[in-house]
Amino acid sequence: MKVGIVGCGKMAEQHARQIKRIPGATIVGVCDIEILMAKQLAERFGIRAYFTDLSEMLETIELDVIHITTPPHSHFALAKLALAAGCHVYVEKPFTLNTAEAEALIAFAKQKGRKITAGHNAQFTHAMIRMREMVTQGYLGGPPIHMECHYCYELGDASYVKAFLGDRDHWLRQLPGSLLQNIISHGISKIAEFLVGENPLVIAHGFASPFLVNIGESAIIDEVRVIIKDDVSTTAYFTFSTQLRPALHQLRLCGPKRTLIVDDDHQILCKMNNKEYKSYLQYFIPPLGFAGQYIGNWGRNLLKFLANDFHLPNDAGLKRLIEAFYLSITNDAPLPLSYNEILLTARIMDAIFSQIKR
Repeated sequence: MKVGIVGCGKMAEQHARQIKRIPGATIVGVCDIEILMAKQLAERFGIRAYFTDLSEMLETIELDVIHITTPPHSHFALAKLALAAGCHVYVEKPFTLNTAEAEALIAFAKQKGRKITAGHNAQFTHAMIRMREMVTQGYLGGPPIHMECHYCYELGDASYVKAFLGDRDHWLRQLPGSLLQNIISHGISKIAEFLVGENPLVIAHGFASPFLVNIGESAIIDEVRVIIKDDVSTTAYFTFSTQLRPALHQLRLCGPKRTLIVDDDHQILCKMNNKEYKSYLQYFIPPLGFAGQYIGNWGRNLLKFLANDFHLPNDAGLKRLIEAFYLSITNDAPLPLSYNEILLTARIMDAIFSQIKR
């Protein structure tokens, strides 16, 4: 698998580290409009070719896959250029600026007979994969009836935030969803995976936290509460916050018979059954069961660590998503993320941003 990376910043470095861990994959070229950025990434990862123009890279070297890790405004144009050249494309989150671009990009990929995916690597951590296996095996007793997802982000202290958000021309401020758009797709995609239909009902409320208001940044929305209902009967709550402590990254799936809880911060998966106990046993047996589950999670995490297969959650998820995408290409296997899931994520995000602006 001959791989190229476009955009040589911090995210590109994470991609390069994980691609290096995948057997049979070789990064043969990198590209950035800043020549020094392209050169430094190439030198640090032993990549022979570096460019400042994607068209030149596509014409000069043979590539199977392009990873796009540039700011979101450029995703659509760069992905379309790579697809037109016959490459498969991995696009970092957010996939595009809006649903219309996402639909057009996926349609173009199908037309060209190429595959494309989105950087929703938070769905591929160890705990999330175990959760998905249990859902497939029928643990919930049917499709999820209700979901709750917390996906939080720590802004840091006031001095850091002022420097981070002080630039009025920063690309982050130009996104339709501003700060939110660069982050919440990780949480929304976890919900979208289990929704039925194409146009869910979305009710969203967003506001600037007192923390931001107090430092004069009331134009940035950093607190969001969302209710989602699909075309059948599944509902979901989504919470994004910069102020919750600890900053949670959790998913709860409630089924007709049982419930699963994923804690991505600690790579914990907990099962909740529907068994009732008489008298005071209700206060002793379930806590003992939870204690056993936590010990089991500890043991699994330790074994993965000893096997050198336990990296930070985002890195582990990134490696698994990239590897699954490559296998879908070489083995003509299903994509790790369905196109419907990517489009649902985009539609829900568009609905959230439009309601917050209104």
